Amino acid sequence: MHWKLFADLAEVAGAKEVDVDVAAADPTVGDALDALFDAHPGLRDRVLDDEGDVAPQINILKNGSNVQMEGEGMDEPVTEDDELALFPPVSGGSA
Repeated sequence: MHWKLFADLAEVAGAKEVDVDVAAADPTVGDALDALFDAHPGLRDRVLDDEGDVAPQINILKNGSNVQMEGEGMDEPVTEDDELALFPPVSGGSA
């Protein structure tokens, strides 16, 4: 699976784009995220909350759509052709 990482998540992983191998026969976003954590363990603490769930301020996109708001969350099916992206909280800007 191909992940795009943004802001400090890219810094933690050491790259803005990362490919990971997902062993599941019918992979989900959760499987792809676990594979990302296996490849880059430092991301786990930045992405998950104390209960092991994706922190509410983290956005996970599949082909540009937020899987937590528009999809099936971690159970959203994925294929090798899907583009996955991980966004940390964004702040700043001007009014």
